[in-house]
Amino acid sequence: MFLTISTTGTPERPATDLGFLLHKHPERAQAFSTSHGTAHVLYPEASAERCTAALLLEVDPVALVRRGKGKGRGGAPDAALAQYVNDRPYAASSLLAVALARVFKTALHGVCQAMPERAAAPLPLRIEVPALPARGGAGLVRALFEPLGWSAVEVEPVALDGEFPEWGDSRYVRLVLEGELRLADALNQLYVLLPVLDDAKHYWVAPDEVDKLLRAGDGWLAGHPERKLITARYLSRRWGLAREATERLELVRLAEAEGLDVEDVDNAVDESTDTEERPVPLAEQRRDAILAALDSAGAARVLDLGCGQGQLVQALLKDVRFTEIVGVDVSVRALTVAARRLRLDRMGERQAARVTLLQGSLAYTDKRLAGYDAAVLSEVIEHLDLPRLPALAYAVFGAARPRTVLVTTPNVEYNVRWESLPAGHVRHGDHRFEWTREEFRDWAAGVAGSYGYGVEFVPVGPDDPEVGSPTQMAVFTRTDETLKEVTA
Repeated sequence: MFLTISTTGTPERPATDLGFLLHKHPERAQAFSTSHGTAHVLYPEASAERCTAALLLEVDPVALVRRGKGKGRGGAPDAALAQYVNDRPYAASSLLAVALARVFKTALHGVCQAMPERAAAPLPLRIEVPALPARGGAGLVRALFEPLGWSAVEVEPVALDGEFPEWGDSRYVRLVLEGELRLADALNQLYVLLPVLDDAKHYWVAPDEVDKLLRAGDGWLAGHPERKLITARYLSRRWGLAREATERLELVRLAEAEGLDVEDVDNAVDESTDTEERPVPLAEQRRDAILAALDSAGAARVLDLGCGQGQLVQALLKDVRFTEIVGVDVSVRALTVAARRLRLDRMGERQAARVTLLQGSLAYTDKRLAGYDAAVLSEVIEHLDLPRLPALAYAVFGAARPRTVLVTTPNVEYNVRWESLPAGHVRHGDHRFEWTREEFRDWAAGVAGSYGYGVEFVPVGPDDPEVGSPTQMAVFTRTDETLKEVTA
């Protein structure tokens, strides 16, 4: 990955001042270790008239795979070759953005003790990124950068192969930005927009990414016409985080419009009115639907199969009607996060006796899971390869045999209603499939018939008359005949 930053100067204000602002001496080539390779800073040219700093990131693709981040967007394990043969060592992405923050950290904050006035003033800048993934094409690149004060935004699509022009252009572009901006502003724009254009991140997006986004977007993101798209993509479409970022950016925008501090606007908001108007997140609606179904079933001992980081387990613990709650997940890391979320190490003895976290795969039978009132598989099945679903069905419905089973999964027909979800994409990079309502009903009916269950279907979220609800839930109940056979 390669990026250059150039500026021009005069004898009174030499271009080599760029070295002071970047805190990297023009006469030295420097190397910095990153989590996925080595970042090099060098100066191809350095004179009073013109100075260019180059950031070269060497990425080790094998190390990237070993760290578990070398998969493609789909994350499919059967695409083994794609883990090693990909664009990560060559095309600008979140890897380069992280290296940018690592190497030019002080410059991103606009700090230069040697030349504070130069750091605070606009510079004539030329930034070039030779290979930039652009999911959305050249038009999206211009839509993102042109509102930010650049006098020229040159976007040159890269053809797939020069010998075969009929193949058309690739998803990569060569980007050149020219204009007078503060160096810190330009670096922060790149830090945010490189992963936005790639529409992928090589690391887990945690809640603190909202603070990073707002910090890097200070002064330009709140009023950007593509703010919604930038926020959604930067936060990897984690809708709860995107909503939080959007609300905080709106406060910033209102504050700027009124000439007030953000805190003043925040305090002026009528909290009761805001709460009434704010839509309930889909994840919360899903949990409410699950809790209502468990209540209707009279379940007291509940399995959360594929519990992830413990959000549903946490909600179940708050209701004393659930006397025993068992969370199961194949990921030890997820269970560790769940234990931290639940504060198991500080939980009272009586409360701790109600909850257990188990490591296990849902593709195999497990005697520990037998005899419970209900089992929940919330947004789980779509993370399995289709050939493994029969094994899961047998392990849950044939071996564990809870009285009630709740299964929720995305309704792919609703995806057209998500404005920031590109056509043809699934909602999460690890989803192996997403079913229509008819496909889900066919699968559920087949499972119910094979294992002696009845099944009903419940929409979760707004039920659109054309495409249905965003989440679909199947409620499986063992039939009376099956109960009698088991009792006998």
